[in-house]
Amino acid sequence: MKSQRINVLGGLLLAFAGGAQAEDVEGMHGMLNILGAMHEAPCSLEMSSIHQTVDLGAVSTSQLQRPGDQAPAKAFQLRFLDCQRSEGSIRSERTGNLTWSAFQPVVSVAFVAPADADDPRLVKVQGISGMGLQLTDAQGRDVQLGQRGEPLLLPMGNSTRTWQVRPTRTAAPLSSGAFKAVVDFRLNYE
Repeated sequence: MKSQRINVLGGLLLAFAGGAQAEDVEGMHGMLNILGAMHEAPCSLEMSSIHQTVDLGAVSTSQLQRPGDQAPAKAFQLRFLDCQRSEGSIRSERTGNLTWSAFQPVVSVAFVAPADADDPRLVKVQGISGMGLQLTDAQGRDVQLGQRGEPLLLPMGNSTRTWQVRPTRTAAPLSSGAFKAVVDFRLNYE
């Protein structure tokens, strides 16, 4: 009796599935997914700036013998597109000075990443010990992780801003091998 119920139930399921399949083929329907994002920012960020890889290449342990030693820096850039004429102002978190323009947008960039345990000014790397990554702006000022950088005036149209990343020795024992780090960034307009 139990096996008859299963066979009847299985037959009903097959009949229902077959009927639904025939309906789909006869009716021919589909779906269109439309995605996008609306933003109020006065500039757009070029897609190649949103997801970047900064390849530091092979860093020699001989360059990082003592805590504080640094290897050569590598530049990376953010490219701003279609900046519109707009009033902007941002107060510097470091100095308290106001950067203001009636005609140009003003942006500050915050870089967010786990800090090195031995030197919280540096980005923590994964895979090795004894080294962190120092981020600096175009003027050579340290980027304070998680805090807004100095305000930048952006001209109308397109512009590029540059930062640098530099391998820096920490107090931990130095090991060799492959390393990586992930740094998020956020643009702040006011």
